[in-house]
Amino acid sequence: MSITRILAPLWQPACRAAFFLTLVFALYMALAPAPIATPTLDSYGDKAEHMLAFATLTTLARLGWTRAPNWLVLERLSFIGALIEVFQAIPSLHRDCDWHDWVADTLAIMATLGVIKLLRLSGVLDMANRPRLRPVTRGNA
Repeated sequence: MSITRILAPLWQPACRAAFFLTLVFALYMALAPAPIATPTLDSYGDKAEHMLAFATLTTLARLGWTRAPNWLVLERLSFIGALIEVFQAIPSLHRDCDWHDWVADTLAIMATLGVIKLLRLSGVLDMANRPRLRPVTRGNA
C-alpha cells in the first residue's frame, strides 16, 4: 500500500482547503486595483504570475479531488481564468484585460495535468481513492 493511500484521508481535505485559500488569493491578486507587489515574479512578466497561480491551483485540485476527471479540472479552472479576464475589463478596477493571460492560464493547467498524469503512470504518484478494506464475498467471509 502506497503512502498516498494511507495519508489520503488527511491530505485530501488539506489540499481542498488550500485550493480554496489559493483561489481567493489569486482572485484578489487578479482583481484588486493595487495588488501586492511580487518583485521576483514581476521580472518575468505577468504571464509567469498567471501560470504559477494556475499550476498551483491545478495541483491542489488534482490532489484534493482525486476522482475528478482531468477534462473537468481543465474546464473549470480555464473558465475561472476566462472570468478573471472578463472582470478585469471592468473600468473601475483599473486592470488590463488580455486574452493572452487566459491562454497562459489554460496552458499552465494543461501542462500541470500532463505532468501529474506522467507521475501517475510512472507510479510515483498514486492518487487512487479506493477503500482500504476488501469487500466481504462468499469466499473470504
